[in-house]
Amino acid sequence: MSGQDIEINGPDGAFSGYLATPASGTGPGIVVIQEIFGVNKVMRDICDDLAAKGFIALCPDLFWRLEPGIQLTDKTDEEWQKAFDLFGKFDVDAGIVDIDATIEYLRGMDGCTGKVGAVGYCLGGLLAYLTATRTDADASVGFYGVNIHEKLDEMEQIKKPLMLHIAREDEFVPLEAQSQIETVLSRNENVVLHIYEGRDHAFAREGGAHYHAEDATTANARTLEFFQANLG
Repeated sequence: MSGQDIEINGPDGAFSGYLATPASGTGPGIVVIQEIFGVNKVMRDICDDLAAKGFIALCPDLFWRLEPGIQLTDKTDEEWQKAFDLFGKFDVDAGIVDIDATIEYLRGMDGCTGKVGAVGYCLGGLLAYLTATRTDADASVGFYGVNIHEKLDEMEQIKKPLMLHIAREDEFVPLEAQSQIETVLSRNENVVLHIYEGRDHAFAREGGAHYHAEDATTANARTLEFFQANLG
């Protein structure tokens, strides 16, 4: 297994990404979609872990139009302020264009089997949902569900498997929004929802304020099984 920074050429220009490949050099691809903290150690560690499990994992820098190379943590108020500032300026539609370009980059790699999925966290959770509605990714997984309720009119465009992990006590996803998500997405047979009672936002981010080891382990195991079943 090895990790490196690479360059992806998209329709709007070139941007960087962190690529981790398995020891075998071959496997299905997975786009790892960042939180609001950029392609930081958390995202890189997720890529490395997926590579250790046999996937080619690539995390694109989706903030490149605003400020390339952002790597923040969730440990200081200053970094949170910076992260929320970037989040407020971020163009979701442009982000999906970059994710689509990342999918094509992975499919074009010699070692990729041709199957490519996506997994996203926080901001990336919304983007994982939109990856399922707007791209030809073979399977998508979203953590936390932030702002998905605003895009439910795209539900019928989901033609391939999508799994969502939703924290019942998520401070950024009110119960009313969760109810809308559950009601609407339950109508699409391609969607699987998992609700984590008592959990708050980012319960799967190791070292985070709301990290819950047991439920994080459960969510990650479900995600791995989902990708193994749908990406081969």
